[in-house]
Amino acid sequence: MEKNLQKAMNEQIRNELYSAYLYLSMSVFFEEKNLPGMAKWMRIQAKEEVGHAMRFFDFMVDVGAKIELLEIDKPPADFTSATDIFEKTLEHEKKVTAMINKLVDLAQKANDNPAMVMLQWFVNEQVEEEKNATLILETLKMVKEQPSATVMLDRELGKREE
Repeated sequence: MEKNLQKAMNEQIRNELYSAYLYLSMSVFFEEKNLPGMAKWMRIQAKEEVGHAMRFFDFMVDVGAKIELLEIDKPPADFTSATDIFEKTLEHEKKVTAMINKLVDLAQKANDNPAMVMLQWFVNEQVEEEKNATLILETLKMVKEQPSATVMLDRELGKREE
């Protein structure tokens, strides 16, 4: 694997694990606010992000690339509301999309067909991630976090399956 692409994939492993940390931090906020459905949704999201990191890890192992585990930053914990969290979630997912697009560009420049094929899964995944965050955020904006509507949304999000 070309060195720049290898370095970027190592960074992406860290970024995916940071995403898991971020979503766990958001889950804590929801637990503290007695919104167990939203907390569960974020815990599942965190597990999904760990799975994404492992997808990169396994791919790099398969192609014989050197893996370097990088330090993971502490995520923020100063959230103000469900709307605040889902705004930050959408913003974060957009950043991840940009990271994936950068990886695609690097793979194309390196003419690394296996990496391009693997990365296509992430391109599709990011469409879904942004869509889900947008739908929840727009719902929260519509209901303006009215207690009864928030409780109903919490119950709906709690139905998410792993």
